[in-house]
Amino acid sequence: MNAGAQPSAPGHQHIASYYAASSLPQPDYPVLRGDLVADVCVVGGGFSGLNTALELAERGLSVILLEARKIGWGASGRNGGQLIRGVGHGLDQFANVIGTDGVRQMKLMGLEAVEIVRQRVARFQIPCDLTWGYCDLANKPRDLEGFAEDAEELRSLGYRYETRLLQANEMHSVVGSERYVGGLIDMGSGHLHPLNLALGEAAAAEEMGAVLFEQSAVTRIDYGLEIKIHTAKGSVRAKTLVLGCNAYLNQLNPELSGKVLPAGSYIIATEPLSEELAHSLLPQNMAVCDQRVALDYYRLSADRRLLFGGACHYSGRDPKDIAAYMRPKMLEVFPQLGSVKIDYQWGGMIGIGANRLPQIGRLKEQPNVYYAQAYSGHGVNATHLAGKLLAEAISGQHSGGFDLFAKVPHITFPGGQHLRSPLLAFGMLWHRLKELV
Repeated sequence: MNAGAQPSAPGHQHIASYYAASSLPQPDYPVLRGDLVADVCVVGGGFSGLNTALELAERGLSVILLEARKIGWGASGRNGGQLIRGVGHGLDQFANVIGTDGVRQMKLMGLEAVEIVRQRVARFQIPCDLTWGYCDLANKPRDLEGFAEDAEELRSLGYRYETRLLQANEMHSVVGSERYVGGLIDMGSGHLHPLNLALGEAAAAEEMGAVLFEQSAVTRIDYGLEIKIHTAKGSVRAKTLVLGCNAYLNQLNPELSGKVLPAGSYIIATEPLSEELAHSLLPQNMAVCDQRVALDYYRLSADRRLLFGGACHYSGRDPKDIAAYMRPKMLEVFPQLGSVKIDYQWGGMIGIGANRLPQIGRLKEQPNVYYAQAYSGHGVNATHLAGKLLAEAISGQHSGGFDLFAKVPHITFPGGQHLRSPLLAFGMLWHRLKELV
């Protein structure tokens, strides 16, 4: 992956997830030391930063990327690995800001986002277990009505992959559970090993000429016509800055961090299952996701483990024992797994915005500072789209997509850093109570 790679030093590892245990070799990129200069400095070594760096380097700009920990350490290397079409939730709500044509363009970009991943994996031959096939699961009949509308909309957008509505009596062809009343199959979405994708994209960005640094947390930013980004042992001077830290931005830029709510999401991975048992759970090896506020999402890994995730937590506090918290949820779906061992448990923060649309834009007061964040659970594909749109805008090759996203206003969560999580937790409880009606 990186000719200069050294074995990882203790204390500088990824969290103990299934992905970290089964990943490609994890090179150590150097710590930033001394004062460097680049056209663009990218802060954040997840999918947003890596794809922005790759796209900019391909366009001939000099790029330095700074990661506070390890490449892919945050949500990019820990997520459910579901690659699902679309960006945002209920895009029609933005018609009064970007017009009906703008909404349609956003919907098309939501399909393009998956294609960017498909092409990235193929071009750079990234071994990330990319597997096609996904199914939305209906918990209630009204969910199925929504799926019918989704399928019709995909047809109207010229979607070229198979989509198919399933009734309750057909659900066993997709999932071995009695829990669902229907589904929508989408063969243009799928699942993958996210940490391996991030590591592969880091190598690709370096191959294109980007310079990557790890263990190089940004401590201060001096804004101006030229921006100076400080770390503990060095600095970068750049004409343009990209902030791609999402839920881990913290107070590096309070204006942006106030618009993102870090929410905990958790995953357990079983021991490897027999071929017969794995096939009985997910006969077509699809990724699946239900429709509840505290949703379940799950899939099989390449070595036939069930990766079961969900339980979006807005309290700001992680469960003491993730496996004890998640296992009952898994057994509600698959009671037949009662005697199966849990080998891995982990969690992490995803970034959620108030209107559930990815926030892609530039700072009003500092127009040479760009950002992308708040993917609200659609990060695997939306980050890749964001990287492309940011690179187009920074290099002056505007496609119009960046401007559409930048036009949509995003509110700051009330309550400040300490109160916004409890306030949203209360709001989400209200939505969950409404589901019971």
